[in-house]
Amino acid sequence: MVVDSYKFLPRSFRPYYEGRGPFPGEEGPVWAPFAKRLAESKIALLTSAGLHHEGEQPAFDLDRERAEPDWGDPSWRSIGEGPVGVAHLHINDADLLADPEIALPAKLLAQLAAEGTVRAAADNHVAVMGYQERSLAGWRETTAPAIVAFLRDQQVDGLVLAPA
Repeated sequence: MVVDSYKFLPRSFRPYYEGRGPFPGEEGPVWAPFAKRLAESKIALLTSAGLHHEGEQPAFDLDRERAEPDWGDPSWRSIGEGPVGVAHLHINDADLLADPEIALPAKLLAQLAAEGTVRAAADNHVAVMGYQERSLAGWRETTAPAIVAFLRDQQVDGLVLAPA
C-alpha cells in the first residue's frame, strides 16, 4: 500500500517538501505587518474548513471537487452565530460538527475581547474551502477582494487564519 503523505497538505506546501521551492507567484510572505495594538483592534477569523450555515447557505461544491480532484471551490461564506455544516473532502467533518470551535474559535476570540486582549471580535467571520487549485486565479480575482470588502464593511482591523 502506498501512502501519499502530501495528500492533505495545502497545495502550496507540497513543492517545499518535494524540494522544488514555491509555486511561481508564491515566493513572498503570506503575512503582513500589523501596525495596531491588539487591544485597539477588531479581529475576525478565517477558517479553511468549508463551514457554512446549514440550511441558510449553500454548501461548498463537493460534487465538482470529486469530479475534478485538483479543483477547490473558490467561494466563501460569512459565518456568524448559529448551526454550521461542513463541506470539505479533506478533513473529518464529524470532529468539526461535534465542536466547530476546532476550526473557528469564535468563542475563544469573544473571550479575548471580553478580557480586553482585543478590542472586539467581528460579528461575522469568514469560511472558505482550504483545498484550492494550483493557480488560485479565482481567489486572486474574485474571492480575496470580496472577503476584504466584507471585512472592511465590518471595520475589521485584523484577520486570523484558523486552518482546519
